[in-house]
Amino acid sequence: MTTTTRRKRVGAAIAAAAAACALGLGTAGTAMAEITPHDVKCSNKAGHDPGGQQPSCKGSSLVQETENRNPAGHAPGGHNK
Repeated sequence: MTTTTRRKRVGAAIAAAAAACALGLGTAGTAMAEITPHDVKCSNKAGHDPGGQQPSCKGSSLVQETENRNPAGHAPGGHNK
């Protein structure tokens, strides 16, 4: 094998390794999706919705129902049971 071919192969291997490290370190920590509870419904002890009530409860005799959601606003599968 000639010296030029060997240099090209070694250079390509080093470039590939450097690219793999850069991609691995550059994206490490960007996927911090947090699933949080969001108010979806308010009901009284009989299970009915009070008239004019918003999703968040305002009153001591009301029951708050929540739903887990990801940052995109969707309910992830298996988290709402």
